Amino acid sequence: MKLRSAAISVHLLTATGACIAMLAMLAAVEQNWSMMVLWLVVAFAVDGVDGPLARKYEVGKNAPEIDGVLMDLIIDYLTYVFIPAYALFKSGLLPGWMGWLAIMVITYTSALYYADTRMKTEDKSFRGFPGCWNMAILPLFALKPSPEFIVGLVIVLAVAMFLNLRFIHPVRTKRWRAVSLPIALIWTASAAWAAWVDFHPASWAGWVLGASSIYLVLVGIVQQVIPERPKG
Repeated sequence: MKLRSAAISVHLLTATGACIAMLAMLAAVEQNWSMMVLWLVVAFAVDGVDGPLARKYEVGKNAPEIDGVLMDLIIDYLTYVFIPAYALFKSGLLPGWMGWLAIMVITYTSALYYADTRMKTEDKSFRGFPGCWNMAILPLFALKPSPEFIVGLVIVLAVAMFLNLRFIHPVRTKRWRAVSLPIALIWTASAAWAAWVDFHPASWAGWVLGASSIYLVLVGIVQQVIPERPKG
């Protein structure tokens, strides 16, 4: 009974992500980008916690009537794809046709990717860029690169979703986790701080956010290039 109660509690925790997503969307509609990012950071933190808890309490076994994987994917699409794409479109970073192109590419390709049953690899990484557009888009609010750079980045990452490239899960991918997990925490903290200072251009947070995003996006590909040494 205790395990079942714990498993149900994990499902309830995961479901709070939908409420957080709504709060982030309301902030985005009001173009309160700082508050939107803070809510997305909270959602990112919840997403980082509920997975290990779900595995610990075996939610699929102890509370099988709720599909935690499906619920997690729905919430992830909102917080990692839909809301960041909307924010990019309304932020003014991409004028005219560039904004329309970006949001259509992001939402369309991500819908296909999130339904792909081959997205996970044997080492718990992702096959193809996993549609974590918040990781790509939030640094853009702080660094404000050119529209051409942003459109190019969107296209490159969209194509990378369907290539045989690996992208780590900072919690589940064991290789280099001692480095990757702290960097994911640094990304979370710098995103929160960048939002707290309202993306002030003089803040260090934007550059740390960008650097940590680059690491998290590229480290899985580096692991492919550098084979892991056999143990023993």
